[in-house]
Amino acid sequence: MIMRLSLSTALALALTTAACAREAASETEAETSTETAVAAATEVAVQEPVVTYDFPEDAWRDLDPENTLYIETDHGRIVVELAPEFAPIHVDRMKTLARDQFYDFLIWHRVIDGFMAQGGGSRANPNHGTDLPNMQSEFTLSRGPELELSELMDRQVSPSIPQIGKAGFWNSFPAGTQPIAQSMITATGQVQSWLLHCRGAAAMARTNDPNSAGSQFYITRGDAEHLNATYTVWGRVRHGQDAVDAISVGTHMQDPGFTPDVIRSMRVEADLDEGERTPVQVVDTDHPSFAAYLDTLRDASGALPDVCEIDIPTRIQD
Repeated sequence: MIMRLSLSTALALALTTAACAREAASETEAETSTETAVAAATEVAVQEPVVTYDFPEDAWRDLDPENTLYIETDHGRIVVELAPEFAPIHVDRMKTLARDQFYDFLIWHRVIDGFMAQGGGSRANPNHGTDLPNMQSEFTLSRGPELELSELMDRQVSPSIPQIGKAGFWNSFPAGTQPIAQSMITATGQVQSWLLHCRGAAAMARTNDPNSAGSQFYITRGDAEHLNATYTVWGRVRHGQDAVDAISVGTHMQDPGFTPDVIRSMRVEADLDEGERTPVQVVDTDHPSFAAYLDTLRDASGALPDVCEIDIPTRIQD
């Protein structure tokens, strides 16, 4: 289907409508109410995907240590691969704050089961943030054919942006996009693409102001489709989703008796000695074997599961 409005126009309209309909929120609040998120939440397994397809060795790729974060929790290490191609400003900010040890001993101050775990607040002030300036939003990426993104299925952008685009994978990240064929008819020769809020997405919290993100972030514990293309996704959990799912549920200073979990530390993998690293590998979604793997997931009609339901296998390198 050809989109009748540009995605940027639709996003602007969606944001304007949302801003008029809602009161200003603090950085610790997402755009959808807790009640809506909980009602929409589905039960998720705490176990990471088990690889059952026999991928050849050259289908596995190493994570780039300079673009990998380690988040230490009481439940284990969370390994997040960064996506500087899609969100260079946010990736740079996360690495800067990690190297400044900004997040050490801050808390997971707002955690909603089936939705997300938000971190970066403090016990004294859940609205705690960095002194660095707020960032320009990076909700979508303008790209041409040189940055390849598979187009596996039709998919609506989000419940609040009722345009039909395509969805597939970029560099093993679930992603949505305007069809690349539309680049032939756009003034810039580019289309808009965005990383999806599938379970395990790492993204930046903000207020109603699209350019208000500073330091608070969240990791999704379920699919959060309503945030697609209106919040900046800067990474994805590659190992330790079970630790994300185990973080204590509640909102600090709102829920009586809630004791928030602590972010023990956050580090860039490149800054650690080899013996301190977790050598995670992920299947390359551009490898020919991945297409064969997808064929094993098709139903009797040949349709694939939704992109958020397709596991991207990972492993710890021996």
